[in-house]
Amino acid sequence: MFDRSMSWVAITTLILVLVTIMVSMDFAFRWVFFATIFGQTCLIIMVLQVLKADHHSEKTFDDFYEDHPIGRYQ
Repeated sequence: MFDRSMSWVAITTLILVLVTIMVSMDFAFRWVFFATIFGQTCLIIMVLQVLKADHHSEKTFDDFYEDHPIGRYQ
């Protein structure tokens, strides 16, 4: 299930972790600011890609959690 939307999740996560590392290493404010703006832009794109992804499931809210279903039993 690794599609385009999941690659955006990985890219956005890496960018925002990079921002955290840059802040902890006391990078110049300019670089942290631009990385944060870039990360927020990627976050918006990521959300749009995930919402528009063509993913179908037969699970419902009655199934509760996938690892511990309390709804239908096979």
